[in-house]
Amino acid sequence: MNENDKYVKKAMMYDLLSNYYKYIDPDKHVLYYQKHLNAMQKWMNSMQYQEARMPQTELEPGMSKARVIHASPDAPAVDIYVNGKLTLQNVKFKQISDYLQLPAGQYRFDIYAAGTTNRPVLTEMYMLHPGITYTIAAAGNLSSLRLIPFVDRTFVPTGESSVKFIHLSPDAPAVDVAVKNGNILFSNVPFLEATKNINVSPGRADLEVRITGTDNVVLTIPNLQFKADTTHTIFAVGFANNMPPLEALFAIG
Repeated sequence: MNENDKYVKKAMMYDLLSNYYKYIDPDKHVLYYQKHLNAMQKWMNSMQYQEARMPQTELEPGMSKARVIHASPDAPAVDIYVNGKLTLQNVKFKQISDYLQLPAGQYRFDIYAAGTTNRPVLTEMYMLHPGITYTIAAAGNLSSLRLIPFVDRTFVPTGESSVKFIHLSPDAPAVDVAVKNGNILFSNVPFLEATKNINVSPGRADLEVRITGTDNVVLTIPNLQFKADTTHTIFAVGFANNMPPLEALFAIG
């Protein structure tokens, strides 16, 4: 077995472990996903890919990055405290914060209704690992609000673009994401699930979201601009059967 095969085998093993621990042990999920990314990076380097530019500034040793998306359709604007410090203020539904660069370590996230400090709506503890970039979604209905961390891919082959999809609509069924009137890019994605990144050619594209296994289009995503050397995320937010309605948010990272 040559070096390339070893890296691929390790990447596949760590990917399986990451998926196994996803809902059992989030820390182990993130740890094995990091190992998966590291193995993939070594494989890409061994295949003489040039190192891609990062969608955000590169991380210093011992640092991590995290951003927050407010994806709870019936929740009010919120203030977010990180380790007791007001960090993000008056974050409204559909807003996505900039990435915050943070030293790796254990963090407490407290979510309050905007302008209040008497009782948090939600409190969660997370371990942010060095060298990892996260999107943390405040997702679900207000009555069952959760903070869900997702690991963001931060590399892409030079000259290419990449994209992933995160399903954050509480009442929508599992969905397929496809090119308009064309091939499926992501299949059978349920609520609170993030797909892996896939590489796409830079340029414009029209996508659509369909109920899994059908041609029933529940959301159209027209005229997306995929930039070269950049990773992107499509978020499905809102309600499929209520207000505010289902829509797609498109972000770099």
